[in-house]
Amino acid sequence: MQPERTRLAWRRTTLSATVVALLAGRQALHSGATPAALVAVALTAVAWLGFLAVAHRRVQRLGVARPEPLAPRGALTAALCTVAFAVFAVAMLF
Repeated sequence: MQPERTRLAWRRTTLSATVVALLAGRQALHSGATPAALVAVALTAVAWLGFLAVAHRRVQRLGVARPEPLAPRGALTAALCTVAFAVFAVAMLF
């Protein structure tokens, strides 16, 4: 049961990251497409793609009864993408 719950948690987190990326694009279009906002949106899209890649690999590996633990590199990538979302959001506000 634990791998299934973890897989569902990764999917929910991926959905949240997708919403963040879409809201960043919406904010950039709504406030005017300034060069800084477009760069922030592009970087948000790159961070989203990075998080999506980590999440997809993790969900695939959770399909067995005893999955391997998340590699430190994957955990670091997911954490950096999450922090990047926050940094790019602040950059879009200023």
